[in-house]
Amino acid sequence: PPPVASIASTDMGLLLRDEVFVDFFNTFLNLPVFGQTPVYISGMGRWYLWPELPSHLDPSPAALLAWLEKHRLPHFCKSSLCLHLVLCQKLLGFIRSGEAAELLNWRSAEQWLMERCISGSHGMRHLRAFVRGTAGEELIDFWLITERLLGLDESDGSQRDLFLSLVHRLRATHLREGSSVVTLCTTIVGSLPKARHIQSISTRREILSKMQEQALFMIQSYWLPKFFVHCKMGMEEEESCQPLLQEYQERLSQASWQEPPGLSEPLPTMHIKRSQGVSGPYCSQKAKAEIWTLVKEGRDTQELKMATFRVKPEKQPGPAGSTEELCLDKDALGSIPQQSEHPANTAFGGKGGVTFPGRPQTSAEQDLENLCKEKILSDLPPSASLARLPSLKKPVKTLDFLPWALSAEACAGRPFRDFLQRQNRSMETHLLDLWHDLEEFLPVVLDSSRENSFFLRHLIAEKICKTYLEEDSIEKLPLETRTLVSLWNHLMSGEFSPWIFRAQKEICKVLCGLYEEFLADDDRTFLQFMAPGMDVLMPKVPGRAAGRGEHFHLSQRMNQSLKLSQALHGTRSLEAVSSKHWQLLAARDLQKGGSIQAEMELLL
Repeated sequence: PPPVASIASTDMGLLLRDEVFVDFFNTFLNLPVFGQTPVYISGMGRWYLWPELPSHLDPSPAALLAWLEKHRLPHFCKSSLCLHLVLCQKLLGFIRSGEAAELLNWRSAEQWLMERCISGSHGMRHLRAFVRGTAGEELIDFWLITERLLGLDESDGSQRDLFLSLVHRLRATHLREGSSVVTLCTTIVGSLPKARHIQSISTRREILSKMQEQALFMIQSYWLPKFFVHCKMGMEEEESCQPLLQEYQERLSQASWQEPPGLSEPLPTMHIKRSQGVSGPYCSQKAKAEIWTLVKEGRDTQELKMATFRVKPEKQPGPAGSTEELCLDKDALGSIPQQSEHPANTAFGGKGGVTFPGRPQTSAEQDLENLCKEKILSDLPPSASLARLPSLKKPVKTLDFLPWALSAEACAGRPFRDFLQRQNRSMETHLLDLWHDLEEFLPVVLDSSRENSFFLRHLIAEKICKTYLEEDSIEKLPLETRTLVSLWNHLMSGEFSPWIFRAQKEICKVLCGLYEEFLADDDRTFLQFMAPGMDVLMPKVPGRAAGRGEHFHLSQRMNQSLKLSQALHGTRSLEAVSSKHWQLLAARDLQKGGSIQAEMELLL
């Protein structure tokens, strides 16, 4: 069995009744590694597909659920989003329990408000931002790694490397003497059997499991109450949160609050929004290229930093982006990487610039640094209209957006890697693993304030050198010798090197064609469920093409998904708590699109 987190069920119909699951799953589904990126609005029971199917088809919700169950859910269960979902559900279970009421003297009003604060991928990102730099951060990180580790079968050869890697990571960070986990979780770590001692699997698992329980209890009993006080104080200062606080006060004033009628109404019938005259064949690669062409040309012509677009609203409210006004945030388009620019710590855009050590650089290194410097876009007046946007003259190639797809893949349970393995592409799989290990190394080495950054940078650098750069391995990699040697020289001492970007760029060139095959395969499997008997290239029917405003809506939706996922996965630095967190809390409605929708609301 694959290494999965323990979710309640594998029945999509049942899972989608849980609003918290829907929030995390929507975030996952919109990661830009995938071909089809749907979103589910649970309050309406409505699915929005993208790319849409041709309008002559009447897609079946049952077929969509079957496809999701087979081709999305297994990857979700291997993702960091799923680990955060499991932790979120455990925290919610505690908040709703009699134990919390007794231990923390919480009444139903406090429980209600705490649920609002912590539910969904935004709630978990907010909690993690709050505990950053404290023992709470280490406890949460330990809980998540241990949850992944205990879900692995170390006797299975395909899972053993990951298992040992996680054990080594724990030993180097949370299980070292003096760590918060060792100090606060009283189990004697010295009794933890060595990673390679197969005979003591059960003992090791028992010890880790007990320590994980203790870590969870500390999070629940100490850090949750602190987070609750922090949330109440923050909300009091944010005007948009006043309706939430008012409802909280009303609940407090009534000894036995009764939920208003209507909340127990039956769920709406699940359906898929029919497309309106969509033309052309179904092809997710082409659809992605159209989005990227508009975004990339906007950057190249320095015309898109802050723009407001007016588009015709849909007759019924839909997912984020279908309302009257769309405003692109300056963070969203600020740093789309070219092949050589680096996506870590930024989503489709972002201010997560790369800083370089202040030492003399060779001309080659200076050239490489220039490759990954961000471009800054000039302002547009708020009245800018779609007519002023650049025309779509030069379609981008897959290579232009592949770094984003691979960055998203790390957060998505590695679906592209699974595809490569099914194709028996061992060398390309090895290259993809190198790309991801370099990606994991960068935020650790560039942000020394990260928890355990010193230990992690040396652990990851040593792993990269041993796995990919030793003499017997290096000959198998189709990368330039100079790149590999330069990587080795810097990583051996755990240093940052701009050669990392060169290596990632060379890897992207090798993987580009295979990623296009992956998208075509994703299209084929989707159509096998949704339009059996039809090929990927469908007959053209007259109708509309997606407008530029719609393309920006879609790019924003994927952007917010990627930013959220990167923050929880650890490849993007968590932002400090700011007024934006409270605005998101006020805007977040799990029945109306949840975390992604809330992000989009702030752009409108």
